[in-house]
Amino acid sequence: MQFFTARDGLKISYAVDDFTDPWIKPDTMLLLHAAMGSAQRWFQWVPPLARHFRVVRLDLRGHGMSGIPAPGVPFSLQHLVDDALELLDSLGAKEAHVVGNSAGGYVAQKLAIQQPARVKTLALFASTPGLMHSHAATWIPKVQEMGLKKFLAATIDERFDSNADPQLVQWFIEQAGSNDPAFVARFVTHMTTHDFMDEIDRIRCPTLIVAAGKEPIGQASTYDEMQKRIAGSILKFYDTSGHNICDGYAERCVADLLAFLRQNGYA
Repeated sequence: MQFFTARDGLKISYAVDDFTDPWIKPDTMLLLHAAMGSAQRWFQWVPPLARHFRVVRLDLRGHGMSGIPAPGVPFSLQHLVDDALELLDSLGAKEAHVVGNSAGGYVAQKLAIQQPARVKTLALFASTPGLMHSHAATWIPKVQEMGLKKFLAATIDERFDSNADPQLVQWFIEQAGSNDPAFVARFVTHMTTHDFMDEIDRIRCPTLIVAAGKEPIGQASTYDEMQKRIAGSILKFYDTSGHNICDGYAERCVADLLAFLRQNGYA
């Protein structure tokens, strides 16, 4: 992992993987992980993607090896958007293909809304326009009562279906459960204040939306509305109740992403 210091002094970690032919200058692809995730969660994605792109994986602030904002220090979705922009600037990337998973997709959507010239294409996986219309707020007292790992284990059916590799599921519980519970509460609570559906019609780049058709965290009707509002966007549903399609259906997600990029003249 590498690090840069954000404008407010917080250390932010990231990784860069590039296995493209050495005589070409590849496009940059920015991967933004879900809440309670980290750059590690993209481990199944990087090998096929890094053959075509310079793949940049950001640890959102408060996650992975990035610094955790201290209690009382301002934290918002806008901080995450600004971190992504600052990272792209530091890497000399004037524009990027931006891929967001769940909460990382909130960052990706806001980036495309606020800085359209910086986003060549947008791919959203299990990511609605904010977390306001969900039951996520009910997670916090349960996490406080049970602990993060036990909470994740008890609600794992919301995230993975019966097809998931049990070892992957256990790794996820350990990895996600190692996050700071106080910051997770702060992060999730903040995200439940956001609903920016009325802004997404400002997204103009080619956009792919992929969702679990039966998941309880983001309803299928929300994704249908997103597809209507983002001009020219493509919507795909996977027949699963597991929100964590980027983990449980990684190969299919990557295949659909690469096909989408090829259709738009990339990869």
